[in-house]
Amino acid sequence: AFVIVAEEFPAQHRGWGIGMVGALGACGFGFGAILFGFVEQLPWGWRALYAVGIVPLLVMPRLRRGIRETRRFDHHRAQRIGDDGVGGVRGWLEPLAALARSYPRRVAGVTLAGTLYAAGETGVFQFCGYFTLNTHQWEPWRFSLMVVVAGGVGMLGNVLAGRLGDLFGRRPVGFVVAASFPGLAWLFYHLPGVYLPLLWAFLTVCSVSCNVTIRALATEVFPTSHRGTSGGWLSLVQTLGTAAGLGLVGLGIARGAALPTMVSTLAVLTIVAGASLFLLPETSGRELEEIRGDD
Repeated sequence: AFVIVAEEFPAQHRGWGIGMVGALGACGFGFGAILFGFVEQLPWGWRALYAVGIVPLLVMPRLRRGIRETRRFDHHRAQRIGDDGVGGVRGWLEPLAALARSYPRRVAGVTLAGTLYAAGETGVFQFCGYFTLNTHQWEPWRFSLMVVVAGGVGMLGNVLAGRLGDLFGRRPVGFVVAASFPGLAWLFYHLPGVYLPLLWAFLTVCSVSCNVTIRALATEVFPTSHRGTSGGWLSLVQTLGTAAGLGLVGLGIARGAALPTMVSTLAVLTIVAGASLFLLPETSGRELEEIRGDD
């Protein structure tokens, strides 16, 4: 979806379009948070959340059939008529190798930004439910209310980041929000519970804003021949970063560190992730074909 929006929207509104896709996707997160408020009444408890999550996955193949290919991809495919490529495992790996050979600096920037931001933010969000329920003795419904109400305000960060990125540039906007995240994370895990909803809203703004910026840059800085591959690569490194972040939190707690200390320390990685964005060319207000020619 991000790739399609990047290829079809005009340059001056591309960031806003990508932000809107992120905002719509966040609605699913909010629905899951509402269900969590009833987790003690649902059949099978928390397992029911996974049963509900299967439904959209089952209908996705039918929905995607109504999506047309982009004009840029149709043009690219027409130029490759007769080129069948390679098959097998090599056929899966060759696009990644070609991406790295052609744009090593950009791949490095996307990899560092995606991996480090995912590793830095994952502990903050993955353990916030556990933290509020056990440390502050909240009921599940209270946590859900915070996520839906305060998080709903924070989700505006998707559109805000997209629009600000269109006006002032993706890289400076991404760096500012990424650098703000560790301080907010420390406050969330160390201040009294009365401040948590407000801090949650700001944390959500930072998180969605930076993720939208990284996703926008990862799709914009590569040509049509590599754009889908770059989006898949970003998703992969974000998954690996999330796993690494959770693993480091678990390792630290196993060695006696407190949860607030571990997640607050790891959150510092988001600053490095924001700085990594400057390895990429600025894309704001520029057509995709123009960006491709930058060093």
